[in-house]
Amino acid sequence: MIWLFLTAASAFFLGLYEFSKKHAVRDNAVWLVLLYSTLTAALIFVPVVGASRAGWIESGHLLYIPDITVKEHFLILLKTAIVLTSWICSYFAVKFLPLTIAAPIRSTGPVWTLVGALVIYHEKLTPTQWLGLLVTLIFFFLFSTAGKREGISFRRNHWVWLAVLGTLFSSASGLFDKFLIHTVDRMAVQAYFSIYQVVLLFPVVVIIRRNNPNALPMRWRWSVPAIAILLIIADFLYFLALDYPDSLISVVSALRRGSVIVAFTFGALFFHERNLWRKGIFMTGILVGILILLFGKG
Repeated sequence: MIWLFLTAASAFFLGLYEFSKKHAVRDNAVWLVLLYSTLTAALIFVPVVGASRAGWIESGHLLYIPDITVKEHFLILLKTAIVLTSWICSYFAVKFLPLTIAAPIRSTGPVWTLVGALVIYHEKLTPTQWLGLLVTLIFFFLFSTAGKREGISFRRNHWVWLAVLGTLFSSASGLFDKFLIHTVDRMAVQAYFSIYQVVLLFPVVVIIRRNNPNALPMRWRWSVPAIAILLIIADFLYFLALDYPDSLISVVSALRRGSVIVAFTFGALFFHERNLWRKGIFMTGILVGILILLFGKG
């Protein structure tokens, strides 16, 4: 049952990642925060790739990164483009939204992933899973009423829609991962994904910053590199958990959603956000719906 502890640890680090992201982008240059955090991840993996090439890390080692084909590089590049689109949307959303609103929106990701699975992979829902989907959507709608108390309209606030769009692109990445993880080595995916983030993002940031003379200056904070480090740890533990033969993807997915509890708690403690009791009730309802959805297979 080691995979359960690995998944729980992954959820914890994923929650810390969401908190660090909020801390880094507050009153800060979002594009540069995103660039420097991705650069941190790339700098961590480049030596690992080099050590694998030189034979210092041997095949079979936990950190070994094998050679991959041009087609596999292209698939990872495509995944990187999808994830970066998701991150750009979510970084701007989390900058202007309370974390206790942005994090629960992100927690609905498994619902949209499941909808995509219905369409793309022709998966079928049991009556219990339909109930879970309905519960999640009802509490997501109720969650919008908590936002109204803070002057945030879920229909008219474009930061909310960016958060939703970021979640949809994240779900698209998850659907793509279902194919990718059975095609390319998991360490190669994580390593080259981190490197290609910088390759794709750097020219975009340079162009945007040059054409925006009033852009915010970059304020360096400990949370900027922490974003990359925490996400690398969370993803590494997640993929490692899935490597265990007896691990159950439905349990792993459900348990990993516990990250929203960590993010919600840190948002409440450090950012002194409002309407926490009401938000907490609706967030719990969303999580219950997701648990019903993921465990209602029989």
